[in-house]
Amino acid sequence: MRRREFIGLVSVVGAGAASTLSGRRASAQSVPKPPVIAWAGAPPPGTASPPQFLVDLTFGNFVKGLLEFGYEQGRNVKVIRRTDIFPDRVPTIEEMVALIKPDIIAAPATLEAVAARKATSTIPIVCAALADAVHLGLIVSEARPEGNVTGIEPYIAGLPTKQIELAREIAPAARRVGLLTNMNDPKGPPQVGDLKAACEALSLSVVEADASTANDIPGALAALANEKVDIVVVLQTNLLLNRCEQIGAVALEKGLPTVFGYREHVIHGGLASYGVDLRWCFRRAGYFVDKILRGARPGDLPIEFPTKLWLAANLQTAKALGVTIPAGLLARADEVIE
Repeated sequence: MRRREFIGLVSVVGAGAASTLSGRRASAQSVPKPPVIAWAGAPPPGTASPPQFLVDLTFGNFVKGLLEFGYEQGRNVKVIRRTDIFPDRVPTIEEMVALIKPDIIAAPATLEAVAARKATSTIPIVCAALADAVHLGLIVSEARPEGNVTGIEPYIAGLPTKQIELAREIAPAARRVGLLTNMNDPKGPPQVGDLKAACEALSLSVVEADASTANDIPGALAALANEKVDIVVVLQTNLLLNRCEQIGAVALEKGLPTVFGYREHVIHGGLASYGVDLRWCFRRAGYFVDKILRGARPGDLPIEFPTKLWLAANLQTAKALGVTIPAGLLARADEVIE
C-alpha cells in the first residue's frame, strides 16, 4: 500500500471512530439517570436488622407497588436501602440523605417519617403508615398536607371499637379486657383512648400493661394474665408488630386469647385480627412515588386511608387455647389459618 493511501485510510478510520465515540457520548448524555429513592427503614430497637417477614411486608410490597406503576428496580428506578449502603452498621437517616441525595425518601412508618422530616424539608417523603401526622407537624391536614410529607394513614377512626366487638364475639362472657400497650409510639395513645371508650360503652373493665421495649413484653403479658383478664387486645405499633412471634408465643403460654389489628400477628400465632391490610398500604405507596416523579408536589397529594379491612383467625391457636371461634366469624373471615 502506498504511503499516501495508508495515511488517507488512517484518516478515514480515525474520523469514523471519533464520530462513533462522539455519538456514544451524546447518547450517554441523553439518557437520564433513573430517580433515586432512599428507603429509610430502621431496624427494631435493640436489633441489628428487622425480621425477614417484616422486610417482605414493608420493603417487598413497596417494590411491588413501584412495579405496578412501571418502575423496575435497576432499570428505571434505583431504590437504596440503608443496609445496601451501610452493610456493617445502622446509619442515621440524616447520614443517608446527605450521602445519596435521593429524589424521594420512602419512610415505612411515622417514627422514620419524623426523622426524615428533620433531615430535610425539601426532598419529598412518602410514608406508608402515618399516624398523628398533624400533631407531629408532618402535615397541615389530611386533605392538603402542604409540606414535603404525604402517604397513607392506616389508623381508621372507629376501628378499636370493632376490635372490642370482635373480642366480645370470641369471648361473649368476657368482663375484663387487657390492653397490651406501647405508649412511646405515636400510634399508641389515640388507640388506647378509643379502646377504653369502647369498653366503657359495653361496661367492660380495662387492665393496661405497657411495653416500651421487646424485653418488657413477657412481663406485661404475665401481668395481664395475673389480673385474670378474659381477652387481650394488642395495640398496632411498630414494636408490637416487630415482635409478633414473641407475643404469640408468650400469650399462648399464659393462656391469653388475643385480638390484633394486623394479620401478621395471626400468621405468627395470634388468635384473631381485624384491621388494615398493611400489604396494601406499602404497595399503595408506589402511587405517591409515581405522582411525585411525574411532577406533583407532595404537599398537594391528600393523605389516603384504606377502604378495605381484613379479618383473620387462627384455628390452631384457638384449639391450643380451648377457644371456639364462632362459625359466623369464620364464614366472613378473609383469612383462616388451619
